[in-house]
Amino acid sequence: MTEFQLRNIPLLSRVGADRSDHLRTDIDAAIAGWSQAAVLRVDHRGQVLIVDGHVLLGGTAELGDTPPEDAVFLGRIEGGRHVWAIRAPLQAPDDGAEAQVLDLRRAGVVFDDVSAYLVSSATALLNWHDSARFSAVDGAPTKPVKGGWSRLNPVTGHEEFPRIDPAVICLVHDGGDRVVLARQRTWPERMFSLLAGFVEAGESFETCVTREIAEEVGLAVRDIRYLGSQPWPFPRSLMVGFHAVADPDQPFSFNDGEIVEAAWFTRDEVRAALAVGDWTSAAASASKLLLPGSISIAREIIESWAERD
Repeated sequence: MTEFQLRNIPLLSRVGADRSDHLRTDIDAAIAGWSQAAVLRVDHRGQVLIVDGHVLLGGTAELGDTPPEDAVFLGRIEGGRHVWAIRAPLQAPDDGAEAQVLDLRRAGVVFDDVSAYLVSSATALLNWHDSARFSAVDGAPTKPVKGGWSRLNPVTGHEEFPRIDPAVICLVHDGGDRVVLARQRTWPERMFSLLAGFVEAGESFETCVTREIAEEVGLAVRDIRYLGSQPWPFPRSLMVGFHAVADPDQPFSFNDGEIVEAAWFTRDEVRAALAVGDWTSAAASASKLLLPGSISIAREIIESWAERD
């Protein structure tokens, strides 16, 4: 069985709010909603406050009559309320509700779709602004415009947009009941996942899949099929998911030093590992295999493959 599809849209790919991109160029209309807007605070570690599975959104009163220059416009939520994000220390809820301090990697599994969209977009944009304060063309200082969705060189008029680094992630299987999972050097023991890598200049996604798998584990793959994609703002990636077929009689070879261990696992072994949770919750278990967290497209791909009969 070589064909399968994702069971669900990956969490960070879901449409949880109205992006209202037309308000980025009609900035007067965006600012007009500022007094009643909601503000998402993201601290310097990428953490936010979570209350009952929802990201905490504050008000604008203490921030002035207009958005701070480095605020980013995220769109509108139910009722048409505008939402902006800022890089700032977190503030406890005004009503005294119990809040958790979590980042996107750890909180994703408890997020609703709206919260996942807001935090994912805010994290990606704020990370970009942190590293894009000077022009890539001439090194001149730039300023944010269009609600934080681009930066402008005030002297030359050159405009720069948020950088996204595309990367492929691929489940390699034998066309039947076995799948390749691999462990990077820096990962905990027993922690395995899919093979992934960044797309190089002049390279298609499919060519990247072939090259990365050959470089990382020495396997030649065929029948490459697209599955889906997911933003991954750590700091600014887009993960593009595939599956492909390889001959399990091929030997592994770890050619680029990134992967230190790889093996073929049966569907039953993968199902057993999925049943004990992700690698954070299952670390204390006796499972010989720990799998990625629920927020990642890797987890969704693995689960979708594992559920097939």
